[in-house]
Amino acid sequence: MLDERKLQVLRAIVTDYVSSREPVGSKALVDRYDLGVSPATVRNDMAALEDEGYIAQPHTSAGRIPTDKGYRLFVDRLAGLKPLSAAERRAIQTFLSGAADVDEIVARTVRLLAQITQQVAIVQYPVLSATTLRHVEVVSLTPDRVLLIVINSAGRVEQRTVELPGHTEEQLSVLKTRLNEAVLGRAQADAANELSRLSSAVGPEDQATTQVAIAAVLEILGSGTATRVMVGGVPNLTRLGDFNSTVQPVLEALEEQVVLLKLLDESVSADDVTVRIGRENDYAPLQTTSLVASAYGSHDDVWASMGIVGPTRMDYPSTMATVRAVARYVGRFLSEG
Repeated sequence: MLDERKLQVLRAIVTDYVSSREPVGSKALVDRYDLGVSPATVRNDMAALEDEGYIAQPHTSAGRIPTDKGYRLFVDRLAGLKPLSAAERRAIQTFLSGAADVDEIVARTVRLLAQITQQVAIVQYPVLSATTLRHVEVVSLTPDRVLLIVINSAGRVEQRTVELPGHTEEQLSVLKTRLNEAVLGRAQADAANELSRLSSAVGPEDQATTQVAIAAVLEILGSGTATRVMVGGVPNLTRLGDFNSTVQPVLEALEEQVVLLKLLDESVSADDVTVRIGRENDYAPLQTTSLVASAYGSHDDVWASMGIVGPTRMDYPSTMATVRAVARYVGRFLSEG
């Protein structure tokens, strides 16, 4: 266990290296940080930190840089995440508030995280198990074709085109009323059960039309987006030059949806920010990166997760605060939507 002075030296090394991208020497630490000890003491502390694997010397006669172990201790010993300023919170709210549905919310969230953190943003589409059905609309497109639109309480809009030859406006009005009576205010599973009962309850003259419409609505209810993620800010990987020859495997890993979903699922704990650093990631191509992730959802139901992937040399306190704030706002936005 490191004493407080060595922890202070480690914090200074991490902070300086993240800022300057240059290995840190003892003289730089003494000049830039009020450590309250002599240069000789700082050198001794750095030697002890290196012996214990928290920092390393990349080149002979060079300064020191943090290792994965050093970053981990730095993150674990953060006293707390600094809350975002009122201006930062307003900026997040403004950026997301115009979103019309879940797809747009996810797209805006990806852009927002990538822009603020200057890293690669990953957002999993929500599993909206707690949402209810808000409305079903039935619109005639042609004499033989109808558009079914389903809207849930999170604002997600799904639609299907179905063939209903020779339908009338009166028939569509009755169909719309029946569908809404079956699903309005119900969770998806309950709505599906009600629709199944409706199918057998209508008269023979409406049976065919109703069954076609019900099949389309059930298809919509079953077409969840939980197995998708959206990625943004990939050019940020090459902007800082942290990866050098290892950037291609990272890029290829970011194209694998299954890998990203597994990464998020394994990294997120409820109502907190999780950080995986370097070799803490099980997937080898991402072991030169760090992941900062958080779950989002309502108070009672975690829907999905989001995070950023970037070099291990990142501003962890700021990135963690941003990911947490955006996750909480998106969860609140969807809950109230």
